[in-house]
Amino acid sequence: MTKPFAPLRRTLLKALGAGLPATAATGALVRDTVAATETGASVCSAPAGSGVSHFFNERERITVDAIVTRLIPNDELGPGAKEACVTEYLDRQLAGAWGSGDNFYRHGPFQSGTPEQGYQMALTPAEMFREGLSRMDAAAARQHGGKSFSQLPAQQQDALLTAMQKGDVDLGPLPSKVFFQLLLDGTMEGFFSDPIYGGNRDMIGWKLLGFPGVYASYTNDIERHNVAYVRPPMSIAMARAVGHRHGGEPHGASGAQPGRAPAAPASAAGARR
Repeated sequence: MTKPFAPLRRTLLKALGAGLPATAATGALVRDTVAATETGASVCSAPAGSGVSHFFNERERITVDAIVTRLIPNDELGPGAKEACVTEYLDRQLAGAWGSGDNFYRHGPFQSGTPEQGYQMALTPAEMFREGLSRMDAAAARQHGGKSFSQLPAQQQDALLTAMQKGDVDLGPLPSKVFFQLLLDGTMEGFFSDPIYGGNRDMIGWKLLGFPGVYASYTNDIERHNVAYVRPPMSIAMARAVGHRHGGEPHGASGAQPGRAPAAPASAAGARR
């Protein structure tokens, strides 16, 4: 039985709560992120620095902003997917090799497979988004007097997403259940991937969970039991800026400055795409 759709924030934290570090810094990091949003520091442009989208047209971008806002909302725990620039992440991915299905096996026959067989459709991710967003807006208009998805109040947006999750929305050749899962997976990836890919702006997702980022070595910290981990998260770009150097300071060292990454190496591990 498919559970009704609900915004992911509390569900996500409940699932990951057992893995959160017991650190005095976690609460402060979340508060810092909230403050950044309140001052407009995490407001995304379309896209940052260029003024034009890589893939989405203006209407699609507005619709995607509305969708990701409901999937991971801005609430008392901190900024959501929109503030983390998840739409920008998706825009870049869809304009690249993933969007065009370069690494997909795309020869027929195209028929329903088992869950173990994975994706079995002929559409590329870019084709799914273009078709799905258009038909999603059309479904909203049919049900709500011509209003697009972004024009609906949150309760009606959630109801439509719930129906999509159950497979109860007609999106033509694209099963709504498949499209909902694509949106959900992409939103979570954009929220938690390295900022170098366009999402997770200001490391919003990492700060929410207390994730340290891409430090290459934690050997100085492994045996430091019951000591708060206070280093701020480090992104790939930050690691490159410091030349992957290892500062050698323990994570409880007083020399660590809030908001600045210590001179420590970091691996170039990123999102799976």
